[in-house]
Amino acid sequence: MKRILCFSVMVFLWLSGTLFAQESIIEKIQKQGVIRVGMSTFVPWAMKDKQGNLVGFEIDVAEKLAQDMGVKIEFVPTAWSGIIPALLTGKFDVIIGGMGITPQRNLKVNFTIPYEYSGMSMVANKTLAKGFSTLADFNNKGVRIAVRMGTTAEQATRKYMPEATLKLFENESQALQELNLGRVHAVVSSAPMPVFHALKHPDKLFIPIRENFTKEPIGFAIRKGDHDALNFFNNWIINMHATGFLEEKNAYWFESNKWEDLVK
Repeated sequence: MKRILCFSVMVFLWLSGTLFAQESIIEKIQKQGVIRVGMSTFVPWAMKDKQGNLVGFEIDVAEKLAQDMGVKIEFVPTAWSGIIPALLTGKFDVIIGGMGITPQRNLKVNFTIPYEYSGMSMVANKTLAKGFSTLADFNNKGVRIAVRMGTTAEQATRKYMPEATLKLFENESQALQELNLGRVHAVVSSAPMPVFHALKHPDKLFIPIRENFTKEPIGFAIRKGDHDALNFFNNWIINMHATGFLEEKNAYWFESNKWEDLVK
């Protein structure tokens, strides 16, 4: 009996030591002096300026986070379709990339509280989609809609326009090129990109539905099991809302075109 008890105590102590030995990603970031951020390009969330530097809403958010942590930042551009697997294999510490919080994604990663909200919008070809003004107009087999694969835009299109023919692309620029060439009726993407793209090509494109047809919370994504990291990131987001930083950046990147000269 004593042997069994001693063995149980030893197992308990070993398990406890294992649990306490697990290092939070926050501790790792502080030790290494750098935070690695997984992201992908979405206008105006993250994009390259004329000099090839990353700029955008997400870039400002991530750089402010690194500054407040007292560390350097390393952006790791990643194909959107593989960004969660890349996080899970440790290629970076956190995803800050306009990622919508969904139940399916939440099964694989932990999300912070929202630091922004987005929604789906649509930009359409004036010739192919002439007279279209509702989701129902686009919801038929003769309509071709381009979306970036693996995104909430793809999910929303399948949900709200299941009869339409989807054309999936690895990046948004390919989808927009198809639209500009008149090969698809429309592109579905997170606001405000469709509006910005329509303004660039007013002779070819238009916004058929003025209001976003979905609303989705956007959060940081981290690997599961790291409660310290989740606590830190959540409290940082609360603080950034309270100080007005996130609202200020939202106004600049999503409600103005002051930044357009940076990328044109």
